[in-house]
Amino acid sequence: MNLGPMEIGLIILAVLLLFGYKKLPDASRSMGRSMRIFKSEMKGMKDDDVRAKDEARTSPVTGQIVAPSVTPTAVDYEAEAAAAEARAADARTRAEQARASAAADSNR
Repeated sequence: MNLGPMEIGLIILAVLLLFGYKKLPDASRSMGRSMRIFKSEMKGMKDDDVRAKDEARTSPVTGQIVAPSVTPTAVDYEAEAAAAEARAADARTRAEQARASAAADSNR
């Protein structure tokens, strides 16, 4: 089936009458975007198929769990708690002294 210049002209005329000359650029732009999206999706599907085949060919890695060579140092939680309590008691003492001196200054 050969399309001559007369048939092509009739097709172009029918498209112009159907869409109008103002909407034709927008329609062709959206058609181009749709085709680009379709092509990229098809390429993505092919890439996914190739990746799935590659993953199927690879063998799983087997290994052993090895204990860390550096042993963590034992933490003396009781000594740490005692030091924290001592710092808190010291802070309370300083706060009480500050309140006492502020009260003495306000009484003068």
